[in-house]
This record gives sequence, C-alpha cells and structure tokens, in this order.
Amino acid sequence: MTPTPARNPDRRSKAAVLVRDLQLLRRFVSIRRIIFSLLSRLRISENTLMVILAVCIGLLAGLCNFAFRRCIEFFNWLIIGNGAAITGYDPTIWSWHRLWALAFPLLGALLMIPLFITFPEDMNFGFPRFLEAVNLRGGRLPLRLMFTRGVSSALTIGSGGSAGQEGPIAQIGGTAGSVIGHLLGMSEDRLKVLIGCGVSGGVAATFNAPLAGVFFAHEIVLLSSFDISSFTSIVISSGMATVVSRAMFGDMPAFDVPAYQLVSPVELFFYVLLGIVSGALATMFIDWYSRTRDSFKKLNLHPLLKPCLGGLLVGCIGVFLPQVQGNGYEFIERVVTNNTGWLLVTLLIFGKILATCVTLGSGLPGGTFAPSLFIGSVTGMSFGFLMNQLFPLYTSTPGAYAMVGMGTFLAAVTHAPMTGIFLLFEMTGSYQVIVPIMISCVIGTSIARHFRKDGIDTADLAARGIDLRAGREQNVLETIRVKNVMVRDPEVLPDNLLIREFLKRAHASRHSTFPLMNPGGELTGIVTTHDFLGVAFDRQLLETVQLSEVATNDVITVNSSDNLAEALRKIDYSTLEELPVVEVENPRKVIGILSRRDITAAYNKAMMKRSFRAKQFH
Repeated sequence: MTPTPARNPDRRSKAAVLVRDLQLLRRFVSIRRIIFSLLSRLRISENTLMVILAVCIGLLAGLCNFAFRRCIEFFNWLIIGNGAAITGYDPTIWSWHRLWALAFPLLGALLMIPLFITFPEDMNFGFPRFLEAVNLRGGRLPLRLMFTRGVSSALTIGSGGSAGQEGPIAQIGGTAGSVIGHLLGMSEDRLKVLIGCGVSGGVAATFNAPLAGVFFAHEIVLLSSFDISSFTSIVISSGMATVVSRAMFGDMPAFDVPAYQLVSPVELFFYVLLGIVSGALATMFIDWYSRTRDSFKKLNLHPLLKPCLGGLLVGCIGVFLPQVQGNGYEFIERVVTNNTGWLLVTLLIFGKILATCVTLGSGLPGGTFAPSLFIGSVTGMSFGFLMNQLFPLYTSTPGAYAMVGMGTFLAAVTHAPMTGIFLLFEMTGSYQVIVPIMISCVIGTSIARHFRKDGIDTADLAARGIDLRAGREQNVLETIRVKNVMVRDPEVLPDNLLIREFLKRAHASRHSTFPLMNPGGELTGIVTTHDFLGVAFDRQLLETVQLSEVATNDVITVNSSDNLAEALRKIDYSTLEELPVVEVENPRKVIGILSRRDITAAYNKAMMKRSFRAKQFH
C-alpha cells in the first residue's frame, strides 16, 4: 500500500493565514454595514460624518500622545534614571562617570533588536516613507505601525538618542486615521483627510498648539492637497487633540518662554541676518543628514549592528555634550531664558546636528522636529549674543533671538514657513513676535530652498527620484518609459509624397500625425491632418506640391528612454496630439509614435494595478 505523502507545512500555514484574513475581512464588512445602516437611519450626511470622525480621531490622537509621552518617560527612567542611580552618572559633573553616556543609547538600540527582527518593514518605515504612503500609495497603513513606531521611537528618545517625538506621533496619529477610514471603506481622498486629522491632532497635542498642528498636516504631510473641506476636518481634529492634551497635562505651552519685546525697528534687520544664517545652517543639516544616511547604507556591517553603532557614536558625543541626548526640551527652556553661556550654545549647534544625523542616519527611529527646534534655539542665542555685544542699544536679549531662531530653523529645514510661524506665535502668545518671525522664517526658507529643493523629510524621496509636490500623477508617469507605451512600426510617409496622395492615405488612417522620411530613412519633418482642415487646394497644387514643402521641419521628438511625464510636457509644448519616438543613439531614426491617448491609457492602467495591489495587501 502506497503511503500518503505528508502535506506541505508551508501550504498549511499559508492556508491558515488566508482563512484568518478572510475572517477579518468578513468582520470588517459586517461592522461597516452596521455603521452605515445606523448612519442611514439617522440621516447623517457625508460631511457630517467627516466632522464626527475628525472629533473621534482628534480625541484618539490626544490619547496616543499621552501614552507616547509616558512611554518615553518610562524608558528614560528605566535606562538613564536607573543607570545613573547604579553607576553614579551625572551629566552636570566632569568625572569618569560621564563615560556611562556611551552605554545608554547603545542599550536602547540593543533593546530594539527584537523589533528589528520581528517587524523589519515597520522599523524601516520612517517619516519619508510615511509621506510616500500617504501621498502616492493610497494612505493605507497597518494598525501595528502605531505600536512598533511608538515603542521603538520612545526607546530611541528615552535612552538618549538625538531625535524628536513629533515625527513618530504624527505617524501614530496618521495611522489611527488611516485605520478608521479603511474600516469604514472611505475613498482614497477621504482617507488622506482622515490621516491629516490624525497628524494634526498628534502634533497639536504635543505642543499644545492647534494652529501649528493644522499647518504641519497641510504643509508637510498633505502637501498640495489643501482644500476647504479637508481644512475644516483637520482644524476640528487638531482642536480636540489639544483639549485632551490640556486635560492631561494642563493648559501650558510646550516651552515656558519669557515675554517677547521688539526693542527697535532697526532690530528687524538683524532678524533678516538670522534668517540667512538659519537657512545656510539648515542646508548644511540636510546635506549632513543625507551623507550620513548614505554612509551607513554603504557600511559593510550587519543591518542589526548599524543602529547599535549609531547609538554608540551618539553616546561618544554625549560624553562631551550631554545636552544633545534626547529631545532636548529642558535645555531649550534654559536657552530661551538666557540661562546658558555663548561658547556652549555655539558648540551645541554642530554637536546637535552631528548627533541627530548619526542617530537617524544609522536607522534608529525618531523625528527631526525637536532637534530642529534645539538647533534653531542655540543658533538664535549664539547669533543674538553677538548682536547684543555689537549693538546693545538696538537688540533684545539673546533669548529672544533663540525663540525666533527655533521657528526659523524649523521652517528652513522642513520648507514649511507657516508651521514655524504659527508654532512660535502659539508658544509665545505675543503679537509682537509675528513680524520678526515672519521675516526670519520666509528668508530662512528661501535660502534653504535655493540650495536644497527638498526639505529634510523629503530629501530621501528626492534621492530616489520621487517628487511628492508634483502629485501622484506626475510620479506615476515618471515610472513608465516611452518604449513600453509607444505604438511600434508607425505609419511614416515619404517627404516627396504629393498632397493628393497624402489626403487619400490620411483619410483611411487612424492617426492624425505623420512623420516624414527622406529616401535614406531619416526624419525630415512632420505633418498633421489638422494642417489641411478647411483649406481648399486647386487641382494643380494637389498634383504638384510635395509634403516636404508644407511640413513642419523643426520636429519635437521623444526618446524611447524618456518617461511619460517628460513626453507629456513635450506634447503640451508642441500643441500636437502625437509625437514621433526616435532612437537615443540616432535622433533621426523613427521607431514609434506616442499619443496623448496612449499616455492616458498607460496612466489609468498603472493606477488600476496599484489599487488592486493595495486591496490585496490590506
């Protein structure tokens, strides 16, 4: 009797996963039916539903912010607090005990290794990839991202890594909005709005600054997706998250800053100079960050050891400049209240830049928002101290320049001036700061954009040829090559063909554009049927005039290696519906024809494939 072959365990596991996914899908569908049945009975419109969801997401984002901050505090107590109690580590005293600063970020990286092994995709899902998912990939984010990014980022910050909590909380809030929208079967556009609600709520709750949260969501996350309907929902969510934050932590700003006062109108010129300095430093920060990230990628080291190396290097910097470790909020308050020295803050400009680049470049999770505020504050104080020494009668205290420097550097690094302006305004509560911060932010952002087209959050995407501000359509078209879409073996005509023969052939052809070739097979011109519409030829002209005499000789062509975005730009420029496709090596050799209709069909096909893959994944 022939023994029955054993079943493949891989097939059984895949079948079990499939059954589980189907069960989850049925639950989602049943929940969705119940919800929409209830909404239908209550006669709730779609706009009203978006308002209700904005309120819910705002409340959830505020609670997530509370949990995330408590998680950071827990890991800080667990690693640095207990470590200091055991080892005698004190960052304020110069002794050999300060060498323990090497161990704390390294320990945080080691504790993250199980997360890197179990959830490698989530651990590499930084803020640039979050922006890509929201703007180009439908905005569908897995629920587990809230926990993996939250715990890992809290470990980074709590153990002394130089990173911020705003990027992670934006991802956590955005994921909450995505999960809720996906559960309700929202369209892609509505899903982006709900993600924006979560992002604005998370940032607003962090800084107790609802307007800054709104503009952060629009300027940095949603980019070109600004419209009044999304603005309304995002404002509501940001406000509700702020209410939760104030209930949990009190009605206090993120930083306890002194009252601002403009001493003299002459001082506005100094803020112009501060904007120039901040823009230049922001450019350097973005450049260092990109170089550091690329260096770690090229490093011949196991991927799990790279974050550990980054933590060790941050610890080395922390031995000499312990202020660079963590989010740096406490030290920022010291700076804006003039409670520190000029030499220290000047050293910290470059120390914090280097520590942040090493932390995030090595793969440790975290954000760049808080480090940007830190660098901006020490830059502003260093600059303000010099101005105060040179022009004591016309300048405020160095702390005033530190406050403006925070918003200016943040705006320059992120290329988001409105976020920097409103964040500083909400933190100070002073109308007097509006003019200096507006001048400084706009100039700093302009300088940074002049040298670097992309901010720090989109620099990684730009290196891969992705331009989020161009929109999804542009990026999809840039991924498709002309050679994959063009019509091969196009209908070409000899340039000595008579007009009478051309009209006969054009009438029977489905094309409206015809390349002309000489006897050697080279492109000499182009004619379209539109050139002859409404034109009456006498019989003699029909029989004697050749196409070369009426053709357009300055032909705009497309290379087979061009992408469809470039081809579409050429079509728009030429006012033609079709363009000849030529070889890259021989621009006079026609190998195909490309029409606007072909580009549209290729785009629609690509979008359908992406939509199908997204549905399969989720």
